[in-house]
Amino acid sequence: MSSATLSPHLTVAGDAIHIGATRYTVLHLATEHYHHGWTGEELLRQHPDLRPEEVYAALADFDDHFEELVPAMQESAVRAEAARPLRSRPMNG
Repeated sequence: MSSATLSPHLTVAGDAIHIGATRYTVLHLATEHYHHGWTGEELLRQHPDLRPEEVYAALADFDDHFEELVPAMQESAVRAEAARPLRSRPMNG
């Protein structure tokens, strides 16, 4: 993705798209939106340090790159589950 296609509220740092100069990435907010069903308003409540235009720019970017970001979120969730200690994993059965 070229930086020319980004909103002025998003920046490229390495291989991630960040929301402004914050530590948040588009993938982070997209994951909360996708997996938890959080709306833009809920994301703003959960992250009061973000401005509305930043949250909505991230959600717009997620929508624009949905086909790329959903597999990345799923891969990240699999890695996180594999990294969890065995005792904190749910019991089967």
